[in-house]
Amino acid sequence: MVIERRRDTAFAVLVIVLGLLVGNAGSALAASDSPVPAVNAKEGIGLKGYDPVGYFTNGVPTKGLEQYSFAWKGVTYRFASAENLDRFKADPAKYLPQYGGYCAYAMSLDRIADIDPSRWAIVNGKLYLNNGFVAEKLWSLNKSGNIISADRNWPLYPKKATGN
Repeated sequence: MVIERRRDTAFAVLVIVLGLLVGNAGSALAASDSPVPAVNAKEGIGLKGYDPVGYFTNGVPTKGLEQYSFAWKGVTYRFASAENLDRFKADPAKYLPQYGGYCAYAMSLDRIADIDPSRWAIVNGKLYLNNGFVAEKLWSLNKSGNIISADRNWPLYPKKATGN
C-alpha cells in the first residue's frame, strides 16, 4: 500500500513536471533563441503592478497604486505607499526582481516564462519570482543551484534592443 502511494505520488510529480515543461512550451516557456524585452512588463508596467518594495517591507505581495508610480529605465513600477516609492527611488537595484522580472526557475533552465507575483522568495537580499506553484516548488528544491544556473543564463539570454 505504501509503495503504491509513493509510486502514484512520483507519477503525479512526473506528470506535473512534464506538463510544465512540454504542455506550456508554446505559452509559458519559450526557446532561448527568441529575443525578449529585458524587463517583463506588460503594457509598460513592471511586476504586474505589484510593489517591489512591499516584498521586502511587508513580506507579502502588495498591489501598487497608480498614484505612487515611478518610471525606471522605461518601465513603470507601482508602490503601495509614498514611503515605498521613496525607498525604491533611493536604491532601485535593491528592490528590482532578478532576471528582469521573469521566472527564476525557467531562467535556470535557460528558458523564459511569465510570473505569478504571489510565487516569490527573497534570497540573500534579492527578489526572485516564479511562474506558478510547480515552478516555485521545483526552484525551491535547489535554490542556490538554480540561482547559479539562472545567473549564468540571464546575461546570455537574447534580449530585444531597447525601444522594440
